[in-house]
Amino acid sequence: MKRRMILGGTVLGGAALLTPSPAAAHGGRRVRTGVEVLARKDFSELAGQRVGVISNPTGVLPDLSHEVDLMHGSGKVDIAAVFGPEHGFRGVSQAGEGEDFFLDPKTGLPVYNAYNDMDRMADLFAETGIETVVFDIQDVGARFYTYIWTMYLAMEAAGRLGLRFVVLDRPNPGSALAASGPVLHPEHATFVGLKPIAQRHGMTVGELARLFNGEFLGSSVDLTVVKMEHWRRGMYYEETGLPWVAPSPNMPTVDTAVAYPGTCLFEATALSEGRGTTKPFEYLGAPGIDHRWAASLEGLPGARFREAYFTPSFSKWSGKVCGGVEVQVTHRDEFDPIRTALAMIIAQRRAFPQYGWRSQDVTSFWLDKLTGNQAVRLAVEAGADVDEVTAVWADELDAFSEQRESYLLYRSTAQ
Repeated sequence: MKRRMILGGTVLGGAALLTPSPAAAHGGRRVRTGVEVLARKDFSELAGQRVGVISNPTGVLPDLSHEVDLMHGSGKVDIAAVFGPEHGFRGVSQAGEGEDFFLDPKTGLPVYNAYNDMDRMADLFAETGIETVVFDIQDVGARFYTYIWTMYLAMEAAGRLGLRFVVLDRPNPGSALAASGPVLHPEHATFVGLKPIAQRHGMTVGELARLFNGEFLGSSVDLTVVKMEHWRRGMYYEETGLPWVAPSPNMPTVDTAVAYPGTCLFEATALSEGRGTTKPFEYLGAPGIDHRWAASLEGLPGARFREAYFTPSFSKWSGKVCGGVEVQVTHRDEFDPIRTALAMIIAQRRAFPQYGWRSQDVTSFWLDKLTGNQAVRLAVEAGADVDEVTAVWADELDAFSEQRESYLLYRSTAQ
């Protein structure tokens, strides 16, 4: 097996930055995920090690078999324990919740809650005698999607204990050609953003792990990234040939994932972000909002907005009829989810000013945590237009984009 030491850790799966031509990728060569590359080599990379696996329902192969079941059944991987992130290993919990300890009925393996607690992770890694931690979860490309921070805390715990850390890479489901949006300021660090990366980071989890290892960890970890085959930066998820498994209960489709890096900002407002509907993060609204909001949004690139009415079954405005919009992305390459969401918030506050931010005593300006930059909220409150708001992070985004380049593993369709 080829192993090369490069910036941020070891990469398995061939030469970095070598990918097939666009014609080859569109000619039937589907993407192979990191776990597929590992399985094809009989998991030899994990042989003779006591392994802990951090995963959730997305840790599947193309036939939808789960990697934990496959590794355990193969007899070639000694799995000591499984760890679930937010929503749990089997995905049964809602937002902001993990899953209590249980014995997996299919494999008999112990499953622990690894959500939002690095000290607990370090204790569990030590107690279970793990030598190697394997991470494999489908990300959606937004800084506030918490799985990447579970990975970060697990890397930190592994580094503290001198354990090896293996990331099985998966696609970024939106185009990962570039980073976009504000970069987190340290004073706004929470579990929806622990380190200064862009709101839409434009990286795979393997690339992020290399960035974390090279830039943010107090002591670096022995990191291996098992690369995908045939994935390129300009691909959308539908082009990969891989099945979509919802990464969390409110991420049912690829369309949701495309809108989410922007429309998740509505969590910081008094409006419903569509949780408890069939189109979370695509339905947005509140009681009393009408057709005027949708009409004011005409002309935003890459999207159209349908006047919509819906009744959330839980979360904000549960059981209440909400008026608002349905976001439909028409041209993904033209659609900027963060700029679009901020333009929508600005237009809504002008047309329906009775709806502002969520209660401050609950969230302490949740928008500051989601954007990672207080200046975004202050600009919106001052009546700035969307171009003025997006200008506040331009220099910081340029600096992050330059830093990010050193850790990328895949080329784009433009090359």
